Amino acid sequence: MADISKDQVKHVANLARLALTDEEVEKMAKQLGDIISYAELLNELDTDNVEPTTHVLDLKNVMRKDEPREWISKEDALKNAPDQKDGQFRVPSILE
Repeated sequence: MADISKDQVKHVANLARLALTDEEVEKMAKQLGDIISYAELLNELDTDNVEPTTHVLDLKNVMRKDEPREWISKEDALKNAPDQKDGQFRVPSILE
């Protein structure tokens, strides 16, 4: 089992802005040590002939091809605008 000290747990809890009791720190140290021990089991696997992957699934882009097409004119886009100026939408200012 990988030993995680109580000081390490307190340090990580402080970084995460968590307030842990002494009992929680002790419990967390044991649980984190168990997790690391379990993950270390992967070191026992023979991965010499395994090709590295970036993702376990073969992902494909499912988006449509970006092709230029006709769109509405600027005048049509602005005809229902509640407020416009110089061919652009006018919106209330949010900065002072």
